[in-house]
Amino acid sequence: MNKKHVRLVLLGIVVGVIVGIVLSAGLNFTHTTNATPIPEAVTEANPAQPPAPEPPLSDGINKRALLDALSDAFADVAEEVNPSVVTIFTTSVVKAPRQMPIQPFGDFFGDDFFKRFFQVPAPQGDIIQQGLGSGVVVRSDGIIITNYHVVKGADEIKVRLYDGTDYDAEVKGKDPRSDLAVLKIDAKGLKAIKLGNSDNVRVGQWVLAIGSPLDKNLEHTVTAGIVSGKGRNIAGLADYQNYIQTDAAINPGNSGGALVNLNGELIGINTAILTKSGGYMGVGFAIPVNLVKKVMNDILTKGKVVRGWLGVVIQDVTPQLAQIYGLKKPEGAVVTKVQKDSPADKAGLKEEDIIIEFNGQKIRNRFDLSSKVANTLPGTKVKIKVLRDGKEKTLTVKLGEYPEEEAVVAQAEEYKVDLGFKVQDLTPDIRKQLDIPEDVEGVVVSSVRMGSRAFLAGLREGDVILKVNRKPVGNVREFRKVVNELKPGSPIALYVQRGDNRLFVTFKLPKKK
Repeated sequence: MNKKHVRLVLLGIVVGVIVGIVLSAGLNFTHTTNATPIPEAVTEANPAQPPAPEPPLSDGINKRALLDALSDAFADVAEEVNPSVVTIFTTSVVKAPRQMPIQPFGDFFGDDFFKRFFQVPAPQGDIIQQGLGSGVVVRSDGIIITNYHVVKGADEIKVRLYDGTDYDAEVKGKDPRSDLAVLKIDAKGLKAIKLGNSDNVRVGQWVLAIGSPLDKNLEHTVTAGIVSGKGRNIAGLADYQNYIQTDAAINPGNSGGALVNLNGELIGINTAILTKSGGYMGVGFAIPVNLVKKVMNDILTKGKVVRGWLGVVIQDVTPQLAQIYGLKKPEGAVVTKVQKDSPADKAGLKEEDIIIEFNGQKIRNRFDLSSKVANTLPGTKVKIKVLRDGKEKTLTVKLGEYPEEEAVVAQAEEYKVDLGFKVQDLTPDIRKQLDIPEDVEGVVVSSVRMGSRAFLAGLREGDVILKVNRKPVGNVREFRKVVNELKPGSPIALYVQRGDNRLFVTFKLPKKK
């Protein structure tokens, strides 16, 4: 081989190597090793190459764009709804107990010794208790919804708006049975929240909870979660329950705040949590907005909450009862008592009937039935399907009006004299709880202020006042009329039933300060 041939072979080899390198680089066949340097990050000062676009999902939706859209949706809803959420501060005055000496060895050392060295110091004057809660503006003229338990027993209520402005609030009405209260502040042009439809809420949908948890400095906290359940009933919370369950973080202070969907619509009022620690554990409950709308409208238009009344005492169907009565599963509400001359009595309902349908809607449990009856207007004729002796039977019932407490309106608790106690009407539930006979007419004492003249005279919670100064009082309205005729400093004689006994409780009303 001559020199020319050698040069051609070497040239061919070099060209082949170069072509191979170019092809392999273009087709990304080379591999990065640990020794390969990492390119510097692209900055504004060095905008070498834009980052590679996020690979799309199979349906063409960009993953990052999807997450950004969801994040923007949360932020947009928070910005829209926050101005409609308020912080509520309450102040209650509690009478301090009188100073009580401890004298374990008084007979041995003498009273003076222990009075001097072992007397327990008592607070001087009244004890001031402060509370924190949340509320929602539902009308631009200053109407606000919150929980009843947020304002219960409050002597002073203040509302702080999103812009930091404080207002004194008055209670337009309250409904302990649903744990709701309606407040009013003297303000115009407020941003009212949009009211949704809680019947359309779906388990799994995204929601935001907004309120003031734990501390006033955390007002308008926004948390996100999903609707984790519907139609929840928790013993001991309220009489009428159909709660929306959520895992959006709710803590003490969130009560009365807003639960909203991603359209910015109110779907519930946050009211309670299940917890072993006192704080958030992932299970919170909200009152459905459809119930909120009914209670609010009734209070504002009628001065009280108007509910349908059936007139039965009911309980849940247990698995054992279901087996005994031949039911496939423990659903419905079993009647344990029918009140005399009630709508149920007139329609022919009997004890041991199992109510399985109300106006074509299946009944899951006693809370479900109570809610459906309560949300139906008095005078409405409804079809009730019962299981009796193993056979289904349909009855037509004309609902009555539930005898609500007259004290639902704030003015019902205002008197011209300081009584030192509060009363309410004898409802069927209260009669049952206190075992009060049907022929007893009066008002029941719901609370007595510790240290008041009424308390010192012997009046106690649960007493039934039959007469005031010899005048019969069959309900709160009659009681208020009689009491408002009294003058400060005048004597008062309460004729009271306590258990099976009757007695007089007498004292002088305090004079005006």
